[in-house]
Amino acid sequence: MRLHLLPSFLSLLGLAMLPAAGQADQAAATACAAKLSKEGQMLYEKAAPTVSPSNNIKDALTSVARPLVMNGTMSRAAARDAAEAAGECMKLAN
Repeated sequence: MRLHLLPSFLSLLGLAMLPAAGQADQAAATACAAKLSKEGQMLYEKAAPTVSPSNNIKDALTSVARPLVMNGTMSRAAARDAAEAAGECMKLAN
């Protein structure tokens, strides 16, 4: 291989590896979520798909947990603990 082509080749190689890295992060997040409590898994499943640049992890989890606390489905303490654990798993995917 000619040396002047090496930087281009390395750039393409790096780009080719990006999707695999994203999939590995999602796999780690999914594995983490599987170890959560029942409440944590519920919050993760509902909040994870809503995370975006305009809706961060905390906002996503709050929007899911608040109604559950307000209607008595989950206590405030349980929601806080579950959201903190679910948030750590969600960080792995983002």
